[in-house]
Amino acid sequence: MILREMATRYGRSPGGYAWAVLEPLGGIAVLGFGFSLLVRTPPLGTSFLLFFATGFLPFGMYNNLGSAVGRCINFSRALLFYPAVTWVDAVLARFILGVLTETLVIIIILTGLVLTIDSRIILDVGAIVQSICLAAAVGLGVGLLNCVLFGLFNIWMQIWSILMRPMFLISGVLFLYESMPRALQDILWYNPIMHVTGLMRRGFYSSYEASYVSISYVLLFAGVCGFLGVVLMGRYHRVILNR
Repeated sequence: MILREMATRYGRSPGGYAWAVLEPLGGIAVLGFGFSLLVRTPPLGTSFLLFFATGFLPFGMYNNLGSAVGRCINFSRALLFYPAVTWVDAVLARFILGVLTETLVIIIILTGLVLTIDSRIILDVGAIVQSICLAAAVGLGVGLLNCVLFGLFNIWMQIWSILMRPMFLISGVLFLYESMPRALQDILWYNPIMHVTGLMRRGFYSSYEASYVSISYVLLFAGVCGFLGVVLMGRYHRVILNR
């Protein structure tokens, strides 16, 4: 099923897997160029590209996994009518492929940026790995919940796409949590991706503590979403398949 996912998602378009790297790289380049015209220096470090990459890539991992896992039932609908294939297989296939792809993209882009930036960067590999794992966990949890909502309510796909646009703006991709007013910080703290992007930046900027980050909160959020998704899928997966 993973090979089928690879052939379908990347094998039919010119360039194939190259687009998995070029698409986020293009987004980071546009952000970096645009903001370099407005302000002199980024909130951290000296490179706009690295600053935006450390926020854009973990958010992209969460967003892509939440969307891909949520659509796995519709994508594998024909296979799921065979008794040997279950909805769990469809979820795991998309999740595993998504994690491997997104992790590879993050490694390629961030490694390239670190090697080309003329500055000394002390990496905290532990924080970087934790950020990637948390982004994957939240993506899986939200994706499982989306499986049910996408299957039962077709309009939720459009609502999800709309919600992810402001979500991009409030997830710390373009700014630092500490630069926001205290009243806004109290609200943004409950956004789990804010913690993920903060943790990623802690891994690349030794002077940035990101003291607000709570790994336990992110895991709790991912666990609750995943639990609800599994319970509801167990109850409604046949209804979704027969719609």
